[in-house]
Amino acid sequence: MTSISTATSKLHHHREQFPALANKSYFNYGGQGPMPQTAMDAISQAQAHIQQLGPFGAEVGRWIGLNIQATREAIASELNAPPQTITLTENVTFGCNIAMWGIEWQAGDHLLLSDCEHQGIIATAQEIGRRFAVEVTTCPLMATLNEGDPVEVIAQHLRPNTRLVVLSHILWNTGQVLPLDKIADLCRGNYSRLLIDAAQSVGSMPLNLTELGVDFYAFTGHKWLCGPAGVGGLYIRPEAQESLKPTFIGWRGVVLNNQGKPVDWHQDGQKYEVATSDYPLYVALKEAIAVHQQWGTPQERYQQILRNSEYLWRQLVKLPDVKCLRTSPPQSGLVSFQIANSQPQTSQELVNFLESQRLFTRKIADPNCVRACVHYFTLESEIDQLVEGVQRFCKGIGD
Repeated sequence: MTSISTATSKLHHHREQFPALANKSYFNYGGQGPMPQTAMDAISQAQAHIQQLGPFGAEVGRWIGLNIQATREAIASELNAPPQTITLTENVTFGCNIAMWGIEWQAGDHLLLSDCEHQGIIATAQEIGRRFAVEVTTCPLMATLNEGDPVEVIAQHLRPNTRLVVLSHILWNTGQVLPLDKIADLCRGNYSRLLIDAAQSVGSMPLNLTELGVDFYAFTGHKWLCGPAGVGGLYIRPEAQESLKPTFIGWRGVVLNNQGKPVDWHQDGQKYEVATSDYPLYVALKEAIAVHQQWGTPQERYQQILRNSEYLWRQLVKLPDVKCLRTSPPQSGLVSFQIANSQPQTSQELVNFLESQRLFTRKIADPNCVRACVHYFTLESEIDQLVEGVQRFCKGIGD
């Protein structure tokens, strides 16, 4: 058997661990990834084990504590960060809220967003502006997708009173990857904190948060890591933790005295955790991470994602009625494209048509486009099916 056929056989065997891939061609990893069977089994097995032990008691408490720590360590290994810098949350938005509300805002402070942020972040920033008389502005990063320097654009929009800059590592609408190391240096020189929405980067690209220099990095496990919905995390740079106040407060974040009264905060990521969680989901996320690690390193997975996204991009740009947002091969697994000379509703019509063919994509509102996401285990044959589906749709609206 040749090395190519061996690799293909390995990939098909690996895909068998994801039951959702059996009856569809899936391109929505940026929205939610399909769970591997071992992760789904882990949920039911952990739930049964908890009920057998307790569900509330000393023994089950120890079991839960061990699994919380194991999940924290599994996440930290993917991010190349110390486990004590990781706060376990429910999702990206939850983590962003911890960071955004934990700053002690003063009237007249400045909060800077890009024009490519998710609506949950925009709404949070707007409410902070309303409550604390903070000025919220945006910088135009969407225009730098194919030309221009996003670092220079941010530099032009920073102010001496900019307390926080909020950006995405991979822009969820265009797939652009921002140079966070340079942006972190820029913000540090301006004494501005930097919060990153990492919804599209964790699980899709190699990361070293210790070296990256960002202050806050909020992520989820249910997208590119293919874990269960309801588990995410927030990395907090040790130098930033002291100044970040707890946003939500509960027994998990506080140190108690002998009388059971809170007397201090935990001095690690647990400081920002609240109370009881759905602990079997933690076990499932740990299992999902292990499945990805079976296939290859984060760097190897990312390189395969780039090969797949370039293949999709090159096939799409051949179609005369399709315009890819990027004019060169993508930097991530997100490939966004438009149907040329079409009506505003055409993007949703295309998404609906493709789903009727068991090809799952999604519409993005700004810019109006269709987004297809490829993972490292996406097949070329699936990409071919997607391109053929787009071609059939274009032919249909042209007739």
